[in-house]
Amino acid sequence: MRVLIVDDDAGLRQSLALLLQESGYEAVAESDPEAALHRAGGEAFDLILCDVRMPKMDGVTFLRRYRGEGGSALLIMMSGYGTEDSALSAMREGAYDYLHKPFQPDEVIMTLRKAEEREKLRREVETLRSTLGAGVVQDLVVCESRAMRDLLELASRVARHNTTVLITGESGTGKEVLARAIHRMSPRAERSFVAINCAAIPEHLLESELFGHAKGSFTGATADRAGLFELAHEGTLLLDEVGDLPVELQAKLLRVLEEGEVRRVGGREPRKVDVRVLAATAKPLEQAVEQGEFRADLFYRLNVVRLHLPPLRERPEDIPALLTHFARQAAQRLGHTVSVTPTALAALSHHGWPGNVRELRNAVERAAVLGGDRQLDAKDFALNGNGNGAHHGNGNGNGNGAGNGALDLKSQVEAVERIAIQRALEASGGNRRQAAGLLGISLRTLFYKMRRLPVH
Repeated sequence: MRVLIVDDDAGLRQSLALLLQESGYEAVAESDPEAALHRAGGEAFDLILCDVRMPKMDGVTFLRRYRGEGGSALLIMMSGYGTEDSALSAMREGAYDYLHKPFQPDEVIMTLRKAEEREKLRREVETLRSTLGAGVVQDLVVCESRAMRDLLELASRVARHNTTVLITGESGTGKEVLARAIHRMSPRAERSFVAINCAAIPEHLLESELFGHAKGSFTGATADRAGLFELAHEGTLLLDEVGDLPVELQAKLLRVLEEGEVRRVGGREPRKVDVRVLAATAKPLEQAVEQGEFRADLFYRLNVVRLHLPPLRERPEDIPALLTHFARQAAQRLGHTVSVTPTALAALSHHGWPGNVRELRNAVERAAVLGGDRQLDAKDFALNGNGNGAHHGNGNGNGNGAGNGALDLKSQVEAVERIAIQRALEASGGNRRQAAGLLGISLRTLFYKMRRLPVH
């Protein structure tokens, strides 16, 4: 571990550095607190030993400035006679411990060993939390594509903070599912997750729904009622379809986000709320801002971190995994096996899915109910006329979709995929796992494509 010693006493700096080096630590020393701050900002240290009383800067000020500049090393304060109160103040500010001068060598090493163990445990907990968080996302959001895996990795990092997140994507891509995953990975996971669809509630009721109301504030308000912000206190609130929020309410929402308090309709006293807000929309909010339909200041406040869910047609390699997931769910609900033929899998993989993941889930449910306990074929999913024409026809009106000449997009895409797979296999000496890595797809997706395309 690297240790920075900050003390204006040259003899103490030298003796401490020698003691720590003999005990296996890498120790460096600075006499000037300003120089120490500059050094701590440019180098990585695990521990800092800082004197409480120094001529140019006291230890508490050093601690505050170090933390304010983003420093994360553990600080151990060193106090002489009459400075214990300052050392205790530093501990209230976040210092780990303090040593009382004059100290014995064993006392110094014991304190550092305890700090070292604490730091090791903190890192293990952080790693475990990150690993568990990634597992939660994978359980909730089924995917195989590189685009979705990158998105989920970003979501797992964002989840640990209180940052406002704007989730965008077409209808049916799974915005609420992603929001729930973020909540479950966050420190608020044990608290409430509350979701509201801003487009589904009449405008005259929406303010009361969000912020609550006082008894007698309007006709029908027979009792005080908490709003969703209060119900989500210490938890997460998802504002789905936030682009449909009336302009009058946008100003009130911005005030809640800025001040952390709500005022019930007809109420007088503001109420403090601690809520992590996630927002989702299928609308292009930038365009709504330009047209004056959405407040620019609210947009910037919501758009701190943006997570965009791509449509299913742009990630067809996710379809087999989603199909398996929805088939398993349908089987549990219906009490019989749900499986599909290879022909059905191919048809589903090349369907346009304008309704995205929601449409696929509903198609599986419908086919499983009507098809009964037998293997489902392409005709069971009633895909004709519901997909992207690029997947089903050649554009000349015959609609047989069977690879009709040079303008058939499906044939061209398959030809390019086949060549890319063959080249990756050649480059990897036939190692399929390496080939999948070169192609940027999962091994499972590679196997699926090799079965569907004549690749050897």
